[in-house]
Amino acid sequence: MGNWIINQGLSAFILVVWMGINIFLFVYFYLFYDRGPRFEYTRELLGSALAWARAPAAVLNFNCMLILLPVCRNLLSLLRGSFICCGRTMRKQLDKNLTFHKLVAYMIALMTAVHTVAHLLNVEWYTNSLQGRYGPLAGNLSMLDDSPELNTTFLNPIRSNSTTPTIFVFTTIAGLTGVIITLALILMITSSMEVIRRSYFEVFWYTHHLFIIFFAGLVFHGAGRIVRGLDDDDDDETPHNVSFCKDQPQNWGKIAECPIPQFEGGFPQTWKWVIGPMIIYLCERLLRFIRYMQPISYRKIVIRPSKVLELQLVKPGFKMEVGQYVFLNCPAISQLEWHPFTMTSAPEEDFFSVHIRSAGDWTEKLIKMAEKIPEGGQGPKMAVDGPFGTASEDVFDYEVSMLVGAGIGVTPFASILKSIWYKFKDADPKLRTKKIYFYWLCRETYAFEWFADLLQVLEKEMEERGMTEFLTYKLYLTGWDQSHVNHAMVHFDKDTDIITGLKQKTHYGRPNWDKEFEQVRQENPSSVVGTFLCGPQALATVLEKKCVKYSDVDPRKTKFYFNKENF
Repeated sequence: MGNWIINQGLSAFILVVWMGINIFLFVYFYLFYDRGPRFEYTRELLGSALAWARAPAAVLNFNCMLILLPVCRNLLSLLRGSFICCGRTMRKQLDKNLTFHKLVAYMIALMTAVHTVAHLLNVEWYTNSLQGRYGPLAGNLSMLDDSPELNTTFLNPIRSNSTTPTIFVFTTIAGLTGVIITLALILMITSSMEVIRRSYFEVFWYTHHLFIIFFAGLVFHGAGRIVRGLDDDDDDETPHNVSFCKDQPQNWGKIAECPIPQFEGGFPQTWKWVIGPMIIYLCERLLRFIRYMQPISYRKIVIRPSKVLELQLVKPGFKMEVGQYVFLNCPAISQLEWHPFTMTSAPEEDFFSVHIRSAGDWTEKLIKMAEKIPEGGQGPKMAVDGPFGTASEDVFDYEVSMLVGAGIGVTPFASILKSIWYKFKDADPKLRTKKIYFYWLCRETYAFEWFADLLQVLEKEMEERGMTEFLTYKLYLTGWDQSHVNHAMVHFDKDTDIITGLKQKTHYGRPNWDKEFEQVRQENPSSVVGTFLCGPQALATVLEKKCVKYSDVDPRKTKFYFNKENF
């Protein structure tokens, strides 16, 4: 439990607080509408469905306020890098921004479903009340009209027996905006499924921008004011005593204690909840547009093995830190699509670079365009938004770091290892890191090729400085067959690896993580070890469990902190 608290305690606390606020809002507003005297007559028409519709609406307001904040990346980068109070533990929470974004989206989906079903029942019961099916009191309440002579306001928004629930839904502000909001939400959620997002990113990208319609509908949704309560603010008349008058509707307006009840709809509240996040998000988009207009030039374009495109770009005033990422836009492919890529260059270099693997229509088109560019020519116009902070920024805050990359997921660690090389070259006294363990898992042999030259430079640099123990790296070929093994056995006595040309031989298969973590713990008995992953969620689950398993609660002994890249 102590180990779990070290790695997950603050995340669990934030989750409990968020869930607690949701539960409080639901219970408070449920009781407010289910027990409040102002809505006693409304409950005569709608029953408990009134509270079941309004309580989820309060939870929806709260979560719609939160949903945009985790994707305001400039705001998160500001929090990560600018405030002293934002320590390592808090920065880890910022790295889980997309996880929180998804949790909030699930809550919005759940509350929308409850809210929608309850209001569909409400419309049905409004209709039945007007037709007198629920007794004389409900019938009398439904017949109250906006008569200038009687100075009354209606309670039942369905004013005619010819108005069916379907007509009401599609002819009122609340009904029409509700349909639009629900359809937009369904499309956004279904297109966000992992299988669609990975295979058809463009579908996910475009449908997710229905959030503009969603928020516009949300702001106007309450303007219809179909849920109405007793108006007891009129100082000119004796207030309507519900407990005394509800059993004698025939005397309303005839005796002083029972004036004809007047009703009003509540003032729309949703805009008050979402206006702040919407302004912040608009500022984010404005900043993206400004960056879009800034010129970008190419320093070099390289087609690497395994269809990996390396772009070396130059942008005036651009500053980065290790492990950060940018969003790229190529207007020749799409004016609207922006895709995230981790930078593989070091902050010490006078350019920034990205490595782009073919993994969809957008990347395929970009690589084909690059292949047609003559040597020394400039590539297509590119726009860059960023850089944005990630977990890998904190790598130099740890005495010992474990870097785990899977396939193209090695890109943030390319930046880190390059920066280490520059720091050694310049004898940087601020370098706190004493030991780095680097693990790279790849399915194909040619995937190692574009990165092996950097490792060779680092290998040589460490030898010349007598610091061969500083960097321990292990490469794993996970997609291999017997021919690979036979080839390796024939050349086993070579000084360098037959695949990478490095002195460290390539391993076949997957790492034994228990063995690796135990080795790191034994070699660093009193260190804080940062474990960094850029790779699939399945591997993240394994490594997170190992960090908990091999951490020691004793502050004098080894502790592992897990960090994962999220885009």
